[in-house]
Amino acid sequence: MSASAASSGYFQSRRARKRISNLIVMLVLIGFGLIILAPFWWMLSTSLKSLQEIMTFPPTKYPHTLHFENYKHAWVNGKFSRYALNTLFLAAVGVCSHVLSNTFIAYGFAKIKFPGRSFLFSLMLATMMIPGFCTLIPQYIMFAKIGWVGTYLPLTIPGFFGSAFQIFMLRQFYMGIPKDLIEAAKIDGANHFYIWARIMVPLSKPAVIVIAIATFQGAWNDFLGPLLYVNKESMFNIQIGLTAFRSAELTQWNYLMAASLIALAPVIAMFFFFQRYFIEGMNISAGTKG
Repeated sequence: MSASAASSGYFQSRRARKRISNLIVMLVLIGFGLIILAPFWWMLSTSLKSLQEIMTFPPTKYPHTLHFENYKHAWVNGKFSRYALNTLFLAAVGVCSHVLSNTFIAYGFAKIKFPGRSFLFSLMLATMMIPGFCTLIPQYIMFAKIGWVGTYLPLTIPGFFGSAFQIFMLRQFYMGIPKDLIEAAKIDGANHFYIWARIMVPLSKPAVIVIAIATFQGAWNDFLGPLLYVNKESMFNIQIGLTAFRSAELTQWNYLMAASLIALAPVIAMFFFFQRYFIEGMNISAGTKG
């Protein structure tokens, strides 16, 4: 056998092994994907079944008759229009407050030199090691003494003071932006506020979008905060509304699953629309690619 034929056979067998390995990896990923999607499929299937079909044993894998009226019943009887507006308000305020505060604070840590900057940044990072549940009681006592319990203020005002992780992520992103841009802006007479608003924030658009999405999802799925500080049904958010809806409906699982899918729909839609920004935003060394 000639050397060229042996070389050709080697490369062909190598390509064949690569195809087989890629196929195995793809099959494994598909299998894990199906396992992850199984609960979602069960929720969707249950939301379209009648209560009698849900109670049958063994359970059916898919509804024999589609009951789309379950979604209408869940939306109307569960007062989801009110809960959705409340949740949307909390999420909108949360996104605005987190984007404004975190981008501004991160700019100060990244591009402004002042005494004690490193110490304050390290102190801020140290707060990330404190579990959130350790501060629940002190926070509740503080908000109760200033008369904020029973309002949306404990759920909205703290966002204007920043988040340690988001500040850290933005600060690392800002560090990748060349100093020449800042110096050129200063030579042209720009102040720090102008540089932050017109240069830093536009260049860090992917990271800002990641923060906005994470904040929106956190506010939309927040259960503990409204449970602690909100005591009026007219102020409930969607997550608290699901619990009240479950009690009111005596756990009729078809309506509860329909209501849960309604609450989940905005999060899924946001993930599909802004999926590419997650990868770009988490690349903290991207700098001017934003």
